[in-house]
Amino acid sequence: MESLKRKEALTRPVKVLQFGEGNFLRAFIDWMIDRMNKQGCFNGSVRIIQPLENGMCSKINEQNGLYHVVRRGVEGGKQLEEMDLVESVESCINAVTEREKMRESALLPELRFVFSNTTEAGIEYRPDADTFPSKVAEIVTARCKAGLPGLIFIPCELIEHNGDKLKECTLKYITDADVRDYVENKCIFCNTLVDRIVAGYPKDDAPRYWEKAGVKDELLACCEPFFFFVIEGPAEVAKELPADKAGLDVLFVDDQTLYRTRKVRFLNGAHTASVLGAHMAGLTFVDEMVRDEKFGKFLRTVLFEEVLPTVPLPEEQKRAYAESVLERFANPFANHRLLSIALNSTSKWKVRVLPTLLDYLKLKGELPCCLTQSMAYLIDFYRTCEIQDSPDVVEFYKKNPSVEEILGNESFWGMDLNTIPGFTEKVKAGVTTGK
Repeated sequence: MESLKRKEALTRPVKVLQFGEGNFLRAFIDWMIDRMNKQGCFNGSVRIIQPLENGMCSKINEQNGLYHVVRRGVEGGKQLEEMDLVESVESCINAVTEREKMRESALLPELRFVFSNTTEAGIEYRPDADTFPSKVAEIVTARCKAGLPGLIFIPCELIEHNGDKLKECTLKYITDADVRDYVENKCIFCNTLVDRIVAGYPKDDAPRYWEKAGVKDELLACCEPFFFFVIEGPAEVAKELPADKAGLDVLFVDDQTLYRTRKVRFLNGAHTASVLGAHMAGLTFVDEMVRDEKFGKFLRTVLFEEVLPTVPLPEEQKRAYAESVLERFANPFANHRLLSIALNSTSKWKVRVLPTLLDYLKLKGELPCCLTQSMAYLIDFYRTCEIQDSPDVVEFYKKNPSVEEILGNESFWGMDLNTIPGFTEKVKAGVTTGK
């Protein structure tokens, strides 16, 4: 079977730079741009920047930017399985080995948007490190010096005020007064919320989809039908990115805080709290976890008893969302692997679980049992499994730290977790390793 190749030259101008080549952005942003193009309301292509040296860049270029997204699950009570050929990606550049090409990309005349997903740990300022914000600083410097219009930055990282944080970190890398003024007054940084479960490459089902498509596609990505995108920014962003006109559930709002709180605490928080323990119990997929007697109960407790009271929304609205999350987790077609969610669990736990735990303690005067146990699961996982996390996290665990040392690492959690009343004792009681 022949590999997927573009039959005709791509004629749409590059309007989007995208930092991150992983499954999520390709099944969310690039899929969205493709939909907009095919509905005749955007007419732009995406140039992907691979932030790290190793990744999927070469494969993307081998397939001329083409790949399929399979949307499968339950929608409106009916089973859905649809395969879309995404044609919005122009090419991919390796930011480490092709740095000059990255800078040249910033000078594309019709470039307007920069999307990103560099994980929760990606938007940070480290003066001597090649971070995502340092790359943004290079891009805006090049455009400023060339006299080109400012860009619209739409980060998709799941951190609070992601656009504000990206702008703040970027400015720390810039000393030139003209470039700082350009960032402050010519560029737009939007805070966002993304909501779609992307399971990734369907290893077992790939041959069936290749047969259906008539080509071999090694970039195939599976996701749920659900799609929801909230963008906080000025009206001009909505005019330039009219995704709603393509029939997509995209909201342009003045404040996305409540949407973010709801999604991050219910969906992402429940994922992060449960998947590490479920993996160590021998489970593989999220829907399998939902059906499991122990972890199905654990998950429901997290959603309905521990997260729900901390979300400042009407009772019926948040209960309905919790039910929808459970239904999405139970999607039998997703093949969403627990280990794919486990990536960078340290930063995820800080963002997705810790705020809920602290709010629950303040509200109820006691610790939430399952969210507290999720830290014990995290410690056991990091002590016994192959870690996929930032180098500083990996190095820290190689030293075989005690529970108290782990909880006291303020660079991980933003605080000393040992200071939470009763937390250390309960976590130690739940840990099964290193005793």
